[in-house]
Amino acid sequence: MNMIYAPNTARFDHTARAMSEDEMRRVAPSIFAVEAHESRSERFQPIPTIEVLRGLMREGFMPVGARQARTRDEGRKDFTKHMIRMRRLDDGKDYSVGDTVFEIILKNANDGTAAYDLMAGLFRIVCKNSLVSQTGTLDSLKVRHSGTPEGVQGKVIEGTYEVLRNAEAALAAPSDWSGLQLDKDEKMILAEAAHVLRFDDQDGNLAKAIDPARFLTTKRVADRGNDLWTQFNVVQENVIRGGLHGTVSDGQGRRRNVSTRAVKGIDQDVKLNKALWLVASRMAELKGVAADA
Repeated sequence: MNMIYAPNTARFDHTARAMSEDEMRRVAPSIFAVEAHESRSERFQPIPTIEVLRGLMREGFMPVGARQARTRDEGRKDFTKHMIRMRRLDDGKDYSVGDTVFEIILKNANDGTAAYDLMAGLFRIVCKNSLVSQTGTLDSLKVRHSGTPEGVQGKVIEGTYEVLRNAEAALAAPSDWSGLQLDKDEKMILAEAAHVLRFDDQDGNLAKAIDPARFLTTKRVADRGNDLWTQFNVVQENVIRGGLHGTVSDGQGRRRNVSTRAVKGIDQDVKLNKALWLVASRMAELKGVAADA
């Protein structure tokens, strides 16, 4: 099944006006699916995402961005995987450091390809990146489509509060990593790791055409710093947004220009972000900043 991904409708500001249901329906209608795809057995109990989300909203977790996978299979278009970015807006606490805001990411699908999946996330407003963080031992929390709708909703809400408790640890990275200066070799370690991750199981010619150093290419003056936090964001943006150029030769020695594409698949986006976060976290540990347990 070939997937095409709708654009993220993230709100790029600290005030984070919550998305309305009409806005979400336009960009991610599968959030509102109330039945399972016909390929699922009777044991598969679809728990509508919108009902779970409404419960989260009553708890103060508001949607600020949404995205869904589309498919050329018309029978699946209303059941595909979707991802919602949420922020806690009503408890009087500031879940931000500088231009970086803590968010909770909720992923789900009603076609049997995903359970409810909750993750901690950081959103850097200056470059509109969505960074999926891996803090301590918390990778993600999953809730299966089983039990009553009320029971599943309760488990998702409980899991959301557990993810929220990791906000302080996640938000320590921007300040801690900003104080760690990287030399040329250390920056290349990040770039080479990003190169391996980005081209894993993909076209070898494209991997050869793109020099790892290109992942250190800055797109704005503010990103010319040599600290770990800045360099992590530079590398992450180049991995996810693409646009890195190179040349390849065919068997006759003819050269052609190639470039990397943006990562649009939800699962690939999450996988790459987590892996990059892990690499940067280990770099921080090597330079004296201990990870939170």
